[in-house]
Amino acid sequence: MQPLKTYIVEDSPVIRENLIATLEELLPVEVVGSAEDESGALQWLERADHRADLVIVDIFLKGGSGLGVLRAARAMPQRRKLVVLSNYATPDMRRKCMELGADRVFDKSNEIDALIQYCSRLASGEPTDSSLGALS
Repeated sequence: MQPLKTYIVEDSPVIRENLIATLEELLPVEVVGSAEDESGALQWLERADHRADLVIVDIFLKGGSGLGVLRAARAMPQRRKLVVLSNYATPDMRRKCMELGADRVFDKSNEIDALIQYCSRLASGEPTDSSLGALS
């Protein structure tokens, strides 16, 4: 099984490092890069030689926003799964993220296990249901 190439957009170094360690320890995931702001993320994602199967995005970043990352990534020719991981996963924010192209939205405070399960299914090639986690 090929590792799931994952790119992370998260402004908190502590959260970013813990997320990388957790994903790489529990799953066949290879974190191929990260950014702490919208412009850094978009510069990386726009390069054709940068491959990522999954992009995990926080909403609030050091500069710009995860919403801008979603909007721009949706328009790019490369197809990747886009997942939001945020402390602000309110029903309205979940809806907005899904409208902008997110495949799933997870709450940092209580849906980390669901994120791990989602990544596991994605890595193993199992179907992922985009509606789950979208409005709960």
